[in-house]
Amino acid sequence: MSFRVRFTKVAKDDLKRLYGSLLDHDQLAARRAIKIIEQSLKLLRDFPFACRKATPDNPFLREMLISFGASGYVLMFEIEDKDTVTILAVRHQREEDYH
Repeated sequence: MSFRVRFTKVAKDDLKRLYGSLLDHDQLAARRAIKIIEQSLKLLRDFPFACRKATPDNPFLREMLISFGASGYVLMFEIEDKDTVTILAVRHQREEDYH
């Protein structure tokens, strides 16, 4: 079974911010980062429960770690129902918290 992945406006804005920041320094790396994130979404579609829980009290709120270079990205998402996963926020692993 495959889940449908959707993004909140906040998560879309996070991706734009992160892409823009990387694009300012290295266009090739920015394109690679987007490709890595897209590939990770394929895994999320099939195995969302394989990702770590974001909090111990909500088994449906989870985080996916995405390696990229010396660090990477973290996608916070919620398993909404048996068909849908919603990306709530995206941050770089070196950021302090979600925006």
